[in-house]
Amino acid sequence: MKILITGGAGYIGGTVAGLLAQKGHRAVVYDNLSHGRRDLLPAGAGFEEGELSDRGALENLFIEAKKQNQPFDGVLHFAALIEAGESMVHPEIFFRNNTASTLSLLEAMLAQGPRKLVFSSTAAVYGEPEAVPIQEDARLLPTNAYGESKLLVEHMLGWLNRIHGLRYASLRYFNVAGAPEGPDGITRGEAHQPESHLIPLVLDVALGRRKSIKIFGEDYPTPDGTCIRDYIHVSDLADAHLLALEALETKDRLIFNLGNGKGFSVREVIESARRVTGHPIPAEICPRRDGDPAFLIASSEKAIRELGWKPKYVQLDEIVRTAWVWHQKRYAK
Repeated sequence: MKILITGGAGYIGGTVAGLLAQKGHRAVVYDNLSHGRRDLLPAGAGFEEGELSDRGALENLFIEAKKQNQPFDGVLHFAALIEAGESMVHPEIFFRNNTASTLSLLEAMLAQGPRKLVFSSTAAVYGEPEAVPIQEDARLLPTNAYGESKLLVEHMLGWLNRIHGLRYASLRYFNVAGAPEGPDGITRGEAHQPESHLIPLVLDVALGRRKSIKIFGEDYPTPDGTCIRDYIHVSDLADAHLLALEALETKDRLIFNLGNGKGFSVREVIESARRVTGHPIPAEICPRRDGDPAFLIASSEKAIRELGWKPKYVQLDEIVRTAWVWHQKRYAK
């Protein structure tokens, strides 16, 4: 297959591009490099620098591929802003970048491109869940603008599927972490600018790049008072993307939660990092952040049953271990 990967120079998109290459498929990355790194693209992947909002550039990309008798078979869409906290300060930026720009991609696909899309959605579409683990048919009521910007895309996809026959899979991620272990070892990991995810922030403290890790709220209705999240290894996530893309050969609309089914609190993640790294990792208690639900734990039973998905990294310490290996390579003096 020949697959276009938007945001493929980033952490998750780059991991998926690497997996595609390993399996003999051709990946073409489309990225503006605002949050990605070209040097982390897998060997053999094509690259086109461009903006997701540039419908004309995307259409030309699809047209040129068809002229060369190498049309794209599908699109994996990762390009997005992801900082939930920032979305509550500048929601307009998230609606422009995540929602409106995705519409440009969808219009280009309808005009000249393939009719299969795997969309990187988010668990934030659920907001405060009424029950955990969360099922795919749970109420959708985001508590932050980031989740709303993704949910609007899901609504668009539903209508384009109904009216134009666009096939899509919406994959609702929970917290993605770890580093992929490939034939050449660990060569890629999680590093956002700015960094907002817990595990890389905790490992920064272990490396001496930060003085302490901030815990935003310790008065949530959880056993230790800190937020609980469902962590999934990036390699397991990549496997699910390929399985979803293959499933679109026979299905026209798919929605799956992806997680490991186990929740870990902020304090438990910090304790795991202390065990893995051997460093004390001081913690600092801070006020809650707006829009942070107390629990987000996925039920991945549907993906396991219908896609045949089998996560390999189910222990938190294993996820943290792979992240720690990469962080030491990248940042240790």
